[in-house]
Amino acid sequence: MSEVQISACPACVAAPAAEETAHARDVRDARFVLSLPAIYCAACISGVERELTKQPGVRAARVNLTLKRAQVEADEDVSVDALIGALTKAGYEAYELDASAISATETDKKGRAILTRIAVSGFAMMNVMLLSIAVWSGASDVTRDMFHWVSAAIALPAIAYAAQPFFGSAWTALKAKRLNMDVPISLAILLAGGMSLFETIESGQHAYFDAALSLTFFLLAGRYLDYRTRSVARSAAEELAALEVPRVTLVDGTVISIKDLAKGALVRVVPGARVPVDGIVVEGASELDRSLLTGESLPVETGVDSIVSAGEVNLTGPLIVKVTAAGEDSSLHRMADLVAMAETSRNKYTSLADRAAQIYAPTVHLLSLAAFIGWMVATGDLRHSINVAVAVLIITCPCALGLAVPAVTTAASGRLFRAGMLIKSATAIERLAEVDTVVFDKTGTLTEGKPELANLRDIPPHARSVAMALAAGSAHPLSGALFEATKAADIAPAPVIEIREVPGQGVEGRLGDQTVRLGRATWLNAMALSQTATYLKIGEEAPIAFTFIDHLREGAADAVAALKRQGMDVVLLSGDAPAAVADIAHRIGIEAWDAECLPEAKALRVAELTRSGRKVLMVGDGLNDTAALAAAHVSISPASALEATRVVSDMVLLGKSLAPIGEATRVSVSATRRIKENFNIATLYNLVAIPVALAGYATPLAAALAMSASSITVSLNALRLRGKS
Repeated sequence: MSEVQISACPACVAAPAAEETAHARDVRDARFVLSLPAIYCAACISGVERELTKQPGVRAARVNLTLKRAQVEADEDVSVDALIGALTKAGYEAYELDASAISATETDKKGRAILTRIAVSGFAMMNVMLLSIAVWSGASDVTRDMFHWVSAAIALPAIAYAAQPFFGSAWTALKAKRLNMDVPISLAILLAGGMSLFETIESGQHAYFDAALSLTFFLLAGRYLDYRTRSVARSAAEELAALEVPRVTLVDGTVISIKDLAKGALVRVVPGARVPVDGIVVEGASELDRSLLTGESLPVETGVDSIVSAGEVNLTGPLIVKVTAAGEDSSLHRMADLVAMAETSRNKYTSLADRAAQIYAPTVHLLSLAAFIGWMVATGDLRHSINVAVAVLIITCPCALGLAVPAVTTAASGRLFRAGMLIKSATAIERLAEVDTVVFDKTGTLTEGKPELANLRDIPPHARSVAMALAAGSAHPLSGALFEATKAADIAPAPVIEIREVPGQGVEGRLGDQTVRLGRATWLNAMALSQTATYLKIGEEAPIAFTFIDHLREGAADAVAALKRQGMDVVLLSGDAPAAVADIAHRIGIEAWDAECLPEAKALRVAELTRSGRKVLMVGDGLNDTAALAAAHVSISPASALEATRVVSDMVLLGKSLAPIGEATRVSVSATRRIKENFNIATLYNLVAIPVALAGYATPLAAALAMSASSITVSLNALRLRGKS
């Protein structure tokens, strides 16, 4: 398979992971935090920072590429709307985030803690092994005892610190009167260390501190591999809540916190700003961009008595909105609640490793107990009986099982990363292998989400020039696409003057003694076409239609075809109009589709499929998709998606192409097969090793070496995923 070109430059790939820690500190100090969902490389970082620092009153600006955010230190009189406007003009999509809602989610303490414990256990293990070599080489009596005591002084504090993740997890499980994989692991470490200390006190010939440290080191390495397959543990619900506008402007110009806003208050929403509340328009007319919330590709006309929702973007005219719900009662916050509930439901998934632990852990304990009782009855030798029981625990210690899943998921993650996909969730590959139904969003997922002028060649030259002049004075997405197309065709704008935007209708101006207009069909008395279009009227001439299309995303057809070949059902759910959805479905070969789906309807449809026994993969990019992404069995979003959407997803497409989705489903099936093979390897190893240990032929040190050999075998089997599945 040919590799996909990932949309990142070498500087982006080399960006240090320490960005996370610095961002956690910066976000607390910044006056504004901006989401920048479209940045993707080091050039974007310098461009955004340069644009922000040019603004009056801005003292400093720092961009975090990993999180796609900017932190801005600015004077009190600096408006966040001015900063967003400046970035928008420079070509960078930007939204304000509530710093107080995200500051608690920005640390990576767990990953650093595991790495520190690995370093401590590894350093201690190497030093104790050096001391053990002296004992193995013939040191005896006082010299041997001294080396054992020095080993104890190194090993016991190291184990007490480094093995805490296993001890804590095991204690939690035991308090809940259940067993998990960490219970036998903790017992093996504690008994190996305890028995070694006993042998040291009794001047025994052998101590096994190196075995206890080896267990701890190998298992921590597996734990860290498992951790790195997941993203930093940030809740998508919190990310959604952070998108709420933290401040609002009242009709009298007063700026107050959203938390202090009362129901019934009148709020001013200027063009280009996001609507901060749910409410009813009492004054003004405009057009709203609802694409973030509903997926509708075209702006919606709004006026007096129209209902608006938090998160929509006001495009063309000022609005006065009467508040019906704000803050925690808003529709945006309700969407966050939907995501939180769906995440909780999906987190109940039991991984293959956990299912194996439910069977494996009690079996190991019973075998070790049986070995101790049997040898006590047979010999009456307490020391020898404990040694055999410890050897059984160590030799059956689920190190291979502990590595079985992370070793495979890490190998699979590396292969999919090279293909253009990042795995974020520890159980995503297992869940993806179970999928039988794939649900796609349309705008921004199957399509690029950017209208493109389709019939420029059919438009008379003079009309092109007039349309270009009018489009330059409008913030409407179709006007922007029209202006870019005419500019690319080297068309000169006509000398149109007195250009002004008519809220909710379009833009008009004067060309000589003629009135020229660009906008809605109804405003120009034009016959509306079934496809996306804007209309131009010059004086008394007949209106001219400029038609637009939304191009399919690269690899979309290939992904759908690959999924169908694998026997999966493919469904298209979109908030867009039926005609637009039907057109895309026909072009890409999807028979089952629904249009005008609100976020709740998408999540409900995914939940219905799940209740019917289907395992659903959801692919989407917008805020309107977050609840459905969280409710699905497994989810994927493009890297261009909003931060909240990427956070809730299990996998992220790094490039522009959707083709890696077909590869991911194939690799997931192969990876799950490798995981099961690893469990079989571990089982076969135990079938051979356990009788040896029960018979008393394996010392704890030999048991530790055998355990290490099984772990290496499991890891080598996982590496087979780097080739073809």
